[in-house]
Amino acid sequence: MYNLVLVIHVIVAFSLIGMILIQRGRSGGLVEALGGVESIFGTKTSSFFVKVTVVLVVLFFLTSISLAYLSKEKGKSLMQKYKPIPAESKLPLKGPADSQDTTN
Repeated sequence: MYNLVLVIHVIVAFSLIGMILIQRGRSGGLVEALGGVESIFGTKTSSFFVKVTVVLVVLFFLTSISLAYLSKEKGKSLMQKYKPIPAESKLPLKGPADSQDTTN
């Protein structure tokens, strides 16, 4: 589960970086350098890009919180889930000398 959320987190992070770079900023942004990206997506690209950016930011924060929770759970010991066996109910252990047949 941790690896799946991590992969989704990385994909969302790179998508968010790309979406921010494509948007037109105060000085034009990467849209000017790409030459007509807005015409590919249509005339309402700024509102479309803003909505996609908001969705990606929400996904980024959700996956960040999920990764923090999963890494906390992953750090716990597996032995915390089990109760210790009481000493009087333990079965005697057989060693290698006990399993050999000593009769001739």
